[in-house]
Amino acid sequence: MKNIIISLLIIFISFLIIKKKDNTQSKDPINNVTFKENTYTTKDPIEYVNYNSSIVDFRYAADKGTKSVVHVTAIKEEMKEYVYFDHFFGFYDYYQVPNHEYTSGSGVIVSDDGFIITNNHVINGFDEVSVSLYNGEEYLAKVIATDPSTDLALLKIKNKNLNYLNFANSDKVDIGEWVLAIGNPLNLNSTVTSGIVSAKARNINVLQQEYAIESFIQTDAAVNPGNSGGALVNLKGELIGINTAIASTTGAYSGYSFAIPSNIVNKVYNDLLNYGIVQRAFLGIYIQEMNQKLANELQINYNPGIYVNGYTANSNAESAGIQKGDIITKVDQVVVTSISQLQEELMKKSPGMDVVISVLRKNDIKEFNVKLTNKDGGTDIIKKS
Repeated sequence: MKNIIISLLIIFISFLIIKKKDNTQSKDPINNVTFKENTYTTKDPIEYVNYNSSIVDFRYAADKGTKSVVHVTAIKEEMKEYVYFDHFFGFYDYYQVPNHEYTSGSGVIVSDDGFIITNNHVINGFDEVSVSLYNGEEYLAKVIATDPSTDLALLKIKNKNLNYLNFANSDKVDIGEWVLAIGNPLNLNSTVTSGIVSAKARNINVLQQEYAIESFIQTDAAVNPGNSGGALVNLKGELIGINTAIASTTGAYSGYSFAIPSNIVNKVYNDLLNYGIVQRAFLGIYIQEMNQKLANELQINYNPGIYVNGYTANSNAESAGIQKGDIITKVDQVVVTSISQLQEELMKKSPGMDVVISVLRKNDIKEFNVKLTNKDGGTDIIKKS
């Protein structure tokens, strides 16, 4: 009897050992794949993952940016007229009271001798513009020139050896790239927020101007009223855009902010500085953006690009050989699939420059050399009158 009990105990212990081994394995019920579970003891070393090489550090860009972004304030005084009834003498009379209106925004120092870029809508219509540096120093600013078509303005303060931002090549900015928005939202000086580039060449129809250029960099960095005219910088602390607008149903940040690309800003800055007016270049054509609906209406195959719908008077594009019905696909080998992209590429050029326009015509790609003109059809530099 004793031997029987011992034998049963041995069988039972063996069964428990086998079951424990089986429990260290599990099967994926979908793919019928067996997975072996890992078991650890307190003596097993823990493997740490080194994330140092992938950590995103904003400190350098934030420091460089905040020292180069200014707080712009403007004021205008106007007399408000009021009417009142004199009950004693029984007649109406008028009196005037001075009324002061203020605005606030941001600006970016782009040279060490005090040239500052801001948005035109920040200072437009105001009499006196002031600028505060990051360290609290204040200066009266002179408005050198403005360009409503891009919503940019050039200011100047009297100072030397200032911190300033260098222009990055906004063509090389990638969607998904980290960026910082720096400005003075809601009068909170030198505020830095972070985000990524969400899209490029956005047109949100916010600039109601003739020949308006909208080809914004879209980001999700928090931007609010007061950020206008401030800097959008990359992690090298280079200027990639001027924060200009938000898309919101409340008037406050909702996740969508828009900046003018630095290549456009740089062109406008140099033109305003040298000529007092932006030198806009034109092809001399009427255009529509290709989409499936337009392709169906024209009874052609859909191809992304810009449809040539006609010409202006004395069009250089027509003279070069571009025809109505052509679909523009490239400007100087840069692919353009939207009107915003085409406008951005042309905005970088000046009248008198030659560009290579690639078009799709009856399934063939053709290239034409076109000399760009000013809005009057000439190639001369236009200076502010």
